Amino acid sequence: MAIEIEKLTISSAAAALDAGEISSVELAKAYLDRAKSADKNIRAFLTLDEAGILAQAEASDKRRTEGKPLGPFDGVPVALKDNIVETGQTCSCASKILKTVKSPYDATVTTRMKEQGLVLFGRTNLDEFAMGSSCENSGFFPTANPWDTERVPGGSSGGSAAAVSARLVPAALGSDTGGSIRQPASFCGTVGLKPTYGRVSRYGLVAFASSLDQIGPLTNSVEDAAALLDIIGGKDPKDATSLPEPCKGFTDAVKKISVPDLSGMKIGLPKEYFELEGLDSGVKGVTEAAVASMKAAGAEIVDVSLPHTKYAIAAYYIIAPAEASANLARFDGIRYGTRDPEAHDLMSTYFKTRGKYFGAEVKRRIILGTYVLSSGYYDAYYLRAQKVRTLIRNDFEQAFSKCDALLTPVAPVPAFKFGEKSDPLQMYLADVFTIAVNLAGIPGISVPADLHPETGTPVGVQFLAPSLGEEKLLTIARNFELCRARQEFVPGLG
Repeated sequence: MAIEIEKLTISSAAAALDAGEISSVELAKAYLDRAKSADKNIRAFLTLDEAGILAQAEASDKRRTEGKPLGPFDGVPVALKDNIVETGQTCSCASKILKTVKSPYDATVTTRMKEQGLVLFGRTNLDEFAMGSSCENSGFFPTANPWDTERVPGGSSGGSAAAVSARLVPAALGSDTGGSIRQPASFCGTVGLKPTYGRVSRYGLVAFASSLDQIGPLTNSVEDAAALLDIIGGKDPKDATSLPEPCKGFTDAVKKISVPDLSGMKIGLPKEYFELEGLDSGVKGVTEAAVASMKAAGAEIVDVSLPHTKYAIAAYYIIAPAEASANLARFDGIRYGTRDPEAHDLMSTYFKTRGKYFGAEVKRRIILGTYVLSSGYYDAYYLRAQKVRTLIRNDFEQAFSKCDALLTPVAPVPAFKFGEKSDPLQMYLADVFTIAVNLAGIPGISVPADLHPETGTPVGVQFLAPSLGEEKLLTIARNFELCRARQEFVPGLG
């Protein structure tokens, strides 16, 4: 049968495989062919192991022929951001310092997908060590937005978002430390889910900021996001921060929704998110239209306040670099990775290797983090930032006492052009609506809403729920998905 991969979700692909309408090998070859042609301009993938992908697909077909599929999604391709380890594959974190490294083990999320028979389909590009909001900070090359290749896909999970948006793969995993799943999802017109901190194991995710990092899916439907969360979520004894609560049943909850009905639901609008100076008028208009559609579906719209929002970026850019400076200390060219050939002793190995093979943004954050943790500054900066973090978490708890979920913009601007934000501070402001969510540890999801009236690129809206509120979050997101005016978000077809 002819495969229209532009229309496939992982759920519809699984249904076709189960019905025998296509084989996993046919599916993999179709995506590989598309990647070979389309990825020349997008450059979403850092590596694409064609032989390994086809071997996985062949094994899946054999299992299905024998009537022994490992799960409902056996044979469906999913890409991995190149900071999530996979045995025998690169895990460069888009950094030259790790360009020679291949993983000796699997991340927990990788293991869980393998156990369900999913085909691990390539390693996607990112901002180096997940530090960035545009995918311009990759140590190898930038990734382009499939909707407009002169514009960024967002970051740091830009490669994953671009690959899913361009239908080079039906779904991918990314990581979100301050918006790195949700912001590129908005820019590229995909669904991007950042789960509650601890819902998904971080074992095998190369750490940027350990108290903020969280793995999550990028997909082309809310149902697919729910399905992947069912697979990768849950308690993991290898991760001390992993939560014990069950992490299943999200797909079933979403599948029950066939028509939008938000009767009895209260959706909060944080006034600080709509009063921000610099909020693009087109983004604001799309968000307001989303609010109207939620109201039309029966939701009650209530105003709420998150008064400490204005301190979120300042707190984040103390806490995250502080943790990064500690986590990245291990990359020194001594035990593994690239070592500068001109280094002749211990100190020159440190200075030359880290100075030459770390990018500018990574070095900037290491220096900032080391400074705020240094003697005499810890209390003044890091400790105070942690106290602000508590205030931000309390703000969300107060807001959720008045509503079921929050609706906000994802980013203050649409996808911007390469080089447009050369000032690091300007770039940091791209995450102004997403950072507080990581500080509070709550779940958030970006869902495509419409195209920007001027740029023609997608704009998403963000839904936020209380900690462990993924089921409610996904059902609200699915309702919105059903009631939005634009149903398809495919570059060139939308």
